[in-house]
Amino acid sequence: MAVFDVVVIGGGPAGMIAAGRAAEVGASVALLEKNPELGKKLLITGKGRCNFAHNEEDPLKIAEAFGRNGRFLISALNRFGLYETLDFFRSRGVEPVAERGNRFFPAAGQNAYTVRSALMEYLTEKDVTIMTGTSVRSLEGKNGEINHAVTAGSRKVTGRNFIVSTGGLSYPSTGSTGDGMQWARDMGHNITPTEPSICPVEAKESFCKELQGLSLRNVSVSVWQNGKKTDERSGEMLFTHFGVSGPIIMDLSRTISLLLKKGPVTLFLDMKPALDETKLDGRLLRDFSKLAGKEISTCVRGLVPRAMVPVILKLAGIHEDKSIDAITREERRNLVEALKNISITPVALLGYRWAIVTAGGVSLKDVDPKTMASKKLENLFFAGEVLDLDAPTGGFNLQACWTTGYVAGEEAARKALS
Repeated sequence: MAVFDVVVIGGGPAGMIAAGRAAEVGASVALLEKNPELGKKLLITGKGRCNFAHNEEDPLKIAEAFGRNGRFLISALNRFGLYETLDFFRSRGVEPVAERGNRFFPAAGQNAYTVRSALMEYLTEKDVTIMTGTSVRSLEGKNGEINHAVTAGSRKVTGRNFIVSTGGLSYPSTGSTGDGMQWARDMGHNITPTEPSICPVEAKESFCKELQGLSLRNVSVSVWQNGKKTDERSGEMLFTHFGVSGPIIMDLSRTISLLLKKGPVTLFLDMKPALDETKLDGRLLRDFSKLAGKEISTCVRGLVPRAMVPVILKLAGIHEDKSIDAITREERRNLVEALKNISITPVALLGYRWAIVTAGGVSLKDVDPKTMASKKLENLFFAGEVLDLDAPTGGFNLQACWTTGYVAGEEAARKALS
């Protein structure tokens, strides 16, 4: 029976780069993946375009995006951060292009498949043994070490060191079902409670369904609880049949989820964040003057998408057919209020099925940040989303996969070969 220096379980972004790096160091490597293909979840990132890095050189600033847990990444980012990530992919034919929001995507004509192909070529080039369609049921060992990964067919894959990179619970259709967390728990590791993150939000208001499919740009959404603003984002959002989604909602979803556990939460949508209430009122007065004699709906159509006009006027308590000339000062103030503060009541996050990443996972207290090695078992390492690391959209989460995967692969190989 073959004994591999490093056995990597999970063929997502972290697992692929971990396996490739371990083999590059000189180890014999097996990569086990339950799906028929590698990188299934990677293919849907960035709507298939793959926002694979964030344009930030400073490891400290990248780490900040992960909140308090970000400190764990600093050492690893100094070894494999933005420059190393870009160099890695450039050397394999992926040309990075920085787009709006400091997000790196592959150049025009390239996409998530290009990124996956680069990783697969890396694995082939380094002679990694790839076992797709191989579902691992458990890890077996004794005397404080793991010896085998036991597959669904009771086959045992034997190794000297093991890397668990099985992902979290988000998008279970891609194979992310929390297996690695359960193995870690069974082997004495603490697991930070998990929940969906970067996820659409279910809302109470019926107008969300009425507006489903409407995408808004250059708007702002703030999160409030008990009269205090706790978070805010500006950019793009989307109305859906269940509530709201889009980049700024997804980024706020973690905050919303945490606050909902404490009590009611309110979102306020500002359709004109570039104008304060005084300036917006002035804009309305000028428009009223130009459009004198016309219906108020004509004026509002110049400020918001057509589909939103009835919603805005209903919130302002103004009939759509009312003449601009008949609008009172109080109604004008109500219109300003409606444009600046559309109240949306979140009920819950939509769930793991729709979440981009999982918050929570293997406790960072049980993992060495310099090596990604377990502090509980001598020959076990972790990489990627299985760890208690999550950040907003923008390439941060994939950077964490590249970074932790690279370090885990290198350290597991060095340990096996020492």
